[in-house]
Amino acid sequence: MSEIIGIGTDICAVSRMERAIQKQHFYERVFFEQERAYLEAKENARAQSAAAMFAAKEAVSKALGTGFIRGVMPWTIEVTHDAAGKPGVRLHADALARLEEIGGRNVHLSLSHEGDMAMAFVVVEG
Repeated sequence: MSEIIGIGTDICAVSRMERAIQKQHFYERVFFEQERAYLEAKENARAQSAAAMFAAKEAVSKALGTGFIRGVMPWTIEVTHDAAGKPGVRLHADALARLEEIGGRNVHLSLSHEGDMAMAFVVVEG
């Protein structure tokens, strides 16, 4: 039987992310290559999608019980999308180690955006 062992939520202003992704260092450090390819394909909705994905990274770190510390950083949390567009999460390095440490098996992600705000909600299932 599975149980919920962590939840996290976060919001991010699209206008803030629009400015942030103009900085190449930030964009390349925070977003994985496949995430950047996904964002580039979004064209006019690039900043909106980037804000939702960044909110997801924050929400995952909260669901793992750390926030952005102890090696759980945006560049260790990858937001994925299946063929139908459903978002998912792939963890790397210390984020993956933290998931294993707390007994997590699945990470569920929901994203939403409206106007200048994007949000993410995460459930870690053990």
